[in-house]
Amino acid sequence: MSVLVYTESENGAFKKTAYEVASYAKGIADMMGTDVAAISFHAADAGELGTHGVSKLHNVTDAQLDKFNAGAYADAIAQAAKAVDAKVIVISSSADSKYLGSLLSVQLDAGYVSNVVALPSSADPLTVKRSVFTNKAFSNTQISTDRKLIGLSKNAYGLKENPTDCTVVDFAPSLNEDDFKVEVKSVDKATDKVTIADAEIVVSAGRGMKGPENWGMIEELAEVLGAATACSKPVSDMGWRPHGEHVGQTGKPVASNLYIAIGISGAIQHLAGVSSSKVKVVINNDAEAPFFKAADYGVVGDAFEVVPALIEKLKAFKAANA
Repeated sequence: MSVLVYTESENGAFKKTAYEVASYAKGIADMMGTDVAAISFHAADAGELGTHGVSKLHNVTDAQLDKFNAGAYADAIAQAAKAVDAKVIVISSSADSKYLGSLLSVQLDAGYVSNVVALPSSADPLTVKRSVFTNKAFSNTQISTDRKLIGLSKNAYGLKENPTDCTVVDFAPSLNEDDFKVEVKSVDKATDKVTIADAEIVVSAGRGMKGPENWGMIEELAEVLGAATACSKPVSDMGWRPHGEHVGQTGKPVASNLYIAIGISGAIQHLAGVSSSKVKVVINNDAEAPFFKAADYGVVGDAFEVVPALIEKLKAFKAANA
């Protein structure tokens, strides 16, 4: 019996979330006195997971699964779970994994708990802490089914090294033709920027920037910080920025370590979508902007003065510490 973890990869390289869910699964395995098995698809550097506690990796190399397909991936993960007799399966909180969660829950007859933020407080019955009400509260939830499916919130547990000898085996799941009724024709992604999903820092801006022609300083600040760029819903609706950068409850959720909001007043939908970020900084010339009530740090001032000064100070700091 093992704890099974689904580790996401892209172009053969593991995503940061893969190491976080592996670290979390190792914590559960230690509580249960067992080991961690993982499943991934087309992972090139498969053995790297051993650094974070994975003992055995089932690597799927079937050409039909070179692109994400929720139905087929769920089938493969369910088969791997049964092969290792996994009673606990851990996935991330990415868009793909959330898609998989409900499918896996049905296939494995497993209780599925999402938005988990900590190791179980009890192994029997398995009791996990999860965020609820758009991260305004926490709930301690017991999972009573034989198999249990846990969705870990991003950046909730962190990366914990636990070097383990990792054996890599090719895993060939039985595929169902019905899983391929939905076909992914193409995926367009920005290749020269940090993505919002993987970013430790997100720099976001709103209508306070007055127009798309002023976004250069937002991108420069993001570049200095190694951050992803994002925007509020009105900005994407007006076509100032791509819809893929829209963050908030109606856009992409953000759970970064640092979220910087520039010229964003703080509508409730936006605040709900970024509330999982650990540290929130707001820069706005309106001292009554709602975002200040939710922020950890606030700067009341003109973004066109504050941001260039911040960029200058950050560049000087980096140069002095190079």
